[in-house]
Amino acid sequence: QVSLVESGGGLVQTGGSLRLTCSASGRLPGTRVMAWFRQAPGQEREFVAAITWRMRNTNYADSVKGRFTISRDYLRDTVALQMDSLRPEDTAVYYCALREGTIPKSLANEYMSWGQGTQVTVSS
Repeated sequence: QVSLVESGGGLVQTGGSLRLTCSASGRLPGTRVMAWFRQAPGQEREFVAAITWRMRNTNYADSVKGRFTISRDYLRDTVALQMDSLRPEDTAVYYCALREGTIPKSLANEYMSWGQGTQVTVSS
């Protein structure tokens, strides 16, 4: 059983920054990928970023490249998403996800474990 808990969401103005953190616990696979997805009201869940646990290979959605940075803390079993230059269109519930493997895939159905999400709101 894997548990993922997100924290760090909130309200920020356009151009501001937020840092999300996901804490993982339970029976974590040795080779795994951690990712962030987001879902705005009335829209499908979309990929944001992913990182492989051992090699730290990353993958980003085009919409966040150059603004968001994903990282992981090997000892604490956490993954962070540093979000800079935030825009109103970044407003969504952000979810942490985990899949077993070594490829930072972008499809939600490739991920087997999910957190409950944290709200990010960017005001204009």
